[in-house]
Amino acid sequence: MRLLIILLFLGLSVNAQVTTQKTDGQWSLLVDGKPFEIKGATFGYDNDVDNYDAYFKDLRFLGVNAIRTWATGENTRALLDAADANGIKVMVGIWMRHGRPGMEDDDHFDYLKDTKGMEAMFDSAIKVVETYKDHPAVLTWGIGNEVYLNMATDDEKLAYSKLLERICSKIKSLDENHPITSVEAWTFGLDWWETYVPSLDIYGLNSYGIGANFLQEELDKRSIDKPYIITEFGVTGEWDITAQKNGVKLDPKDNEKYDAIATGYKEWIANKPSNLGAFVFHYSNGTDFGGTWLMTHFNGKYRPQYWAIREAYTGNKPNNNVPKVDAFNLPQETYKSGTWIPVELEVSDLENEDLDISFSYNQREGSRRRRNAILPLNYRGNLKDGFEIELPKENGPIKVYCLVRDTFNNLGIDTNTINVQDADEAKRRFKVPKVELPFYVYKDGEDMPYFPSAYMGNYKDMNVNHNHKEEKYSGDSCIEIDYNAIHSWYGIAFVDPANDWGDILGGYDISQAKTFSFWAKTDAYNVFATIGFGLIDKDKKFPDSSKKSVEIKLTNEWTKYTIKTKRLDMSCIRSGLTIFSGGRGTKHKIYIDEVVFE
Repeated sequence: MRLLIILLFLGLSVNAQVTTQKTDGQWSLLVDGKPFEIKGATFGYDNDVDNYDAYFKDLRFLGVNAIRTWATGENTRALLDAADANGIKVMVGIWMRHGRPGMEDDDHFDYLKDTKGMEAMFDSAIKVVETYKDHPAVLTWGIGNEVYLNMATDDEKLAYSKLLERICSKIKSLDENHPITSVEAWTFGLDWWETYVPSLDIYGLNSYGIGANFLQEELDKRSIDKPYIITEFGVTGEWDITAQKNGVKLDPKDNEKYDAIATGYKEWIANKPSNLGAFVFHYSNGTDFGGTWLMTHFNGKYRPQYWAIREAYTGNKPNNNVPKVDAFNLPQETYKSGTWIPVELEVSDLENEDLDISFSYNQREGSRRRRNAILPLNYRGNLKDGFEIELPKENGPIKVYCLVRDTFNNLGIDTNTINVQDADEAKRRFKVPKVELPFYVYKDGEDMPYFPSAYMGNYKDMNVNHNHKEEKYSGDSCIEIDYNAIHSWYGIAFVDPANDWGDILGGYDISQAKTFSFWAKTDAYNVFATIGFGLIDKDKKFPDSSKKSVEIKLTNEWTKYTIKTKRLDMSCIRSGLTIFSGGRGTKHKIYIDEVVFE
């Protein structure tokens, strides 16, 4: 009996109760009855489990007391444990599918017809709550992200709203200790939530720049008496910027990125009566276009956003200041690719450290991956004598980045733009990224350039695992295709963009490749498969530039298969791996590894 009492006491002390409360017109969040102002950051290191503890200690240094995730996965338990060990709470994300392709995942879910899919989302959401509701790190449930924004019709939004209310009301019956939040861009969800989702406790609103200052006003206009959290916050995003130069939107200056967080939090967020706090976007290491604009680190270096979070939440100035680009100008004329052009550059650093200067560019046309990629530029010179950059083999306006690193590993960035002419590039039909060889379609299930999202045939009896650990040929994992029927055919393709069948530009320029190869085996007899690359036909707007495959009889021994590609048009391969097979009287598994263009 005494042991039972002790266990009950420990349970009550560990599993915190989180509630909302309104007193004298001011909403507040309470954890075990004590006020908890969310000083948060969105968390971008979900897969780096080994370094969780270091990240959370660093977040505590910044004054962060909560993080937000968008979904759960195999690492969620470890993440919650590490967060709790460091005194950090978690808004646990529950992912809801988008009704049309968007920036997040290019999904396309039919909320009007796919009742089975909606039940799957319902079941998945409830399973998340049942699994983690007793974990002491849980602060609130965050259901969906910008789903209304990524829907085309009001009928779809109504269907989603009804599903969301089912989920929220069920969660309430299971978990009395944590409030429920749903997340939307700006105010696009407010009217739907108010009318159809009464079980929501808190509204999650993604808002960047000074727009955050007007969210309270938007709630007041609608006579909404519920608290809100700014679930993503930072400097004004590209989507809200109208000014252009050469048709290119330039990054806000580094001081604007700093001030939006350090000053904006105090002036636009913390003083609002319905606001419970904010999650700054994004505690992560960027390597592409979005990384320079919004993330705390770029290529492992500290950006102004990192130090701005610390000042916003603790009042402390940077331990070491980010170098400042005082002037960065390029010629106004149009030049041919390969031309060396002068750069007008002035930089400064408060600590007077030695500064390392480099230049990169990205190109704001073509596929999303191409638009996002930041590529190095050839440059020469020094701060005393001046710099020159060599214009890359591109056609049209490019966005040029000046990167200034100090000895503390801070990185200052400024942007400008210039027009480039190249006759060969002007003839390119599909503007997609050019890859370096060898180009791995699959290697250990990490950083996959293509998504296993194109399911065909009897896919209901097929399960695809791209992190299978047991039967790997090399490395840590392989692809496992488990077919649980003895008849019919099935297919799976690894494609870019995900969930697209030729309506959105994607894929890669693999023109230098001479071969495509892969290793494969099976666990059964008499298993035939047709494996290769290329899926989308020419009748689509954005097809594969070539398709090639081989029909093979698989064995239970790992075997390498090779397709020659030298004479093929490899300028836009959007389906990097295709597999077709079927049942011949027995169930089977197919294993594939080391898929590469060379």
